[in-house]
Amino acid sequence: MNPHDIRFAAPLNPGRRAFMVFAAGAATLPRMSLAQEDYPQRSIRLLVGFAAGGTPDSIARTIAESVSRSIGQPIVVDNRAGANGMIAAQALAKAAPDGYTLLLTTPSLVINPSMYKKVPYDLDREILPITDVAQGDGYLLVVSPATGVDTVPRFIEYARRNRPVSFSSPGIGNTLHLAAETFADRAGIEITHVPYKGAAPALNAVLSGEVQAMFIPPTVAVNHVKAGKLRALGFTSAKRWSELPNVPTIAESLPGFTFDSGWHALFAPAGTPASIVARLNAEFRKALEVPEVRSFLVQGGYEPSGRSQAEFAAFVRSEARRYAEIVRAAKITPE
Repeated sequence: MNPHDIRFAAPLNPGRRAFMVFAAGAATLPRMSLAQEDYPQRSIRLLVGFAAGGTPDSIARTIAESVSRSIGQPIVVDNRAGANGMIAAQALAKAAPDGYTLLLTTPSLVINPSMYKKVPYDLDREILPITDVAQGDGYLLVVSPATGVDTVPRFIEYARRNRPVSFSSPGIGNTLHLAAETFADRAGIEITHVPYKGAAPALNAVLSGEVQAMFIPPTVAVNHVKAGKLRALGFTSAKRWSELPNVPTIAESLPGFTFDSGWHALFAPAGTPASIVARLNAEFRKALEVPEVRSFLVQGGYEPSGRSQAEFAAFVRSEARRYAEIVRAAKITPE
């Protein structure tokens, strides 16, 4: 791919204003304290760029319920699924920066500008990072039993004999798609990416044998693996997943290959008052200490995170650069 197609590559340099809104407004916190005390006075809309029932939706609803109890106002989850999260991100970018419209999303937000020639939001100027709430560990590489393979080396041999093999994912440019492209590049195989409108139909395509393989969050696949409906060949983390200890890491047969399963995080429109940003950061981080929330995340294969706003803004910049390099290395042509 052409790195010059990355829409916000140049503005990612340190000091750009969208990522510095919090720092720039810090000096005004004392006189804005009244606004923070008054916020929120009504319900908050939490946009989720993926379908109801999926992992981002479940995480959003679980954390929103806890934060809602703390702030005394409802947080209403608004699923705006489609276009790898771009529909929801665009809605956030165009919303009033008053703290009443937020977005909980995945790395798709920073990946899209590398995957698409036109993105309906400006990550640098219109989107403000608040905090991350969950950090994933890894994905399982699963295949249809119809392939007849049961290890990563045998799958690579199968893929070389039956090229290209097909991989499903919930859409173009998500981390599941990039995991497949990165694996193919490292393994020296050819794949056909088959995007679906969500993780459920992508998984069903593998279960039915319509598609041969996919990378998937382990908790989503584990019951199918134990029932023999899917074969788990490897885990993308540096360590084996505790729930399936007999499934090796991919790195055990493809040295050096790892791929984390991304994060889920909170964003607001750029220009949101610093006092409100600070309140949201504190409330969502506090929710991660609630035992029920922590248990939900850990059981789902995620580690509760919760960086400060400044730390998370820097992390978002680094993630944008990292995924741009992954897309470039995988030779993916922007859509």
